Amino acid sequence: MKKFFVPLVLGLLSMGIFISCGDDDDSSNGPVIPANVNNNRNTSGPAEAQTRLEFPKLNSNGNSSVIVHNSELNYKTGETGVNYCTEWDNGIRAQRWSCYQLYASINYNQNENVKRYDTGVSTPEIPSPTGQYPNDPDCTIFQFSKDPYKNNGFDHGHICPSADRQRSTKCNYQTFYLTNMQPQYNKFNAGLWEKMEQIVRTWADWSDTLYVCKGGTIDKSEDILKYIGKDDYKIPVPKYFFMAVLSKTATGYKAIALFAENLDEDKSKDNIKNYIMSVRELENRTGIDFFCNLPDQIEEAVENVNIQEQTNRWGL
Repeated sequence: MKKFFVPLVLGLLSMGIFISCGDDDDSSNGPVIPANVNNNRNTSGPAEAQTRLEFPKLNSNGNSSVIVHNSELNYKTGETGVNYCTEWDNGIRAQRWSCYQLYASINYNQNENVKRYDTGVSTPEIPSPTGQYPNDPDCTIFQFSKDPYKNNGFDHGHICPSADRQRSTKCNYQTFYLTNMQPQYNKFNAGLWEKMEQIVRTWADWSDTLYVCKGGTIDKSEDILKYIGKDDYKIPVPKYFFMAVLSKTATGYKAIALFAENLDEDKSKDNIKNYIMSVRELENRTGIDFFCNLPDQIEEAVENVNIQEQTNRWGL
């Protein structure tokens, strides 16, 4: 198990901005804080939910379950592991979030990327394609009888993006599962949301590891635009979409959040600073406790950072 080292610099903690970290062989003289000693870490669900830093606190409403997608991650090196994970709410018939990691060997690389999944094209990794947006074979509690997005005026909005998983054919294919989709207006999906995705990829380029959790608002009636589909394939259209991002580098952790309304307008030319907020504010807006597997001291520090400091730290 990895350990994280917090140096005895009380000024940093009081500012709540940037906390240093290390691995098992770190020679830091600071006190060792075991990675999962905190009051609100996940203690149930799959092992991944209890250890991986991209996970938020799991919903305890009794209808939700975590889907873990494993795959080859890099076709050149043969690296395998967790592709991404999703919390599926079977009462709402919607995913609450998808979370995943970005790091050098799986990051977007124009020279080594595989092609984006194309429906109907058989490959050794996907011998029998089942449509552009297939049911999720790992979602054992529910399968759509029909695609609820069809002819309903909304895009299949990827939560874990296809472009974040293009170092392997199979891991790219898994991003097209219906459990990784939320309804988005085309102008939002192809505009501001895509711009946010691209910015997150640039952050991954200078991070050792980027921990990402994304989703749409499905838990409050005032945060739902409408419903599409019917019967067993009726699903909510989130009014808002969010991204919570945690960066780890050799010098520490930092976190930022993005929050935007699902509008039928092209906002892609907007300044991204109009959409940033602290992770703590995003938690208040969504009711989701992000990065709960961080030690409390680190979580508290990185989640409570003012917008001006965030723009400086993240180069915005």
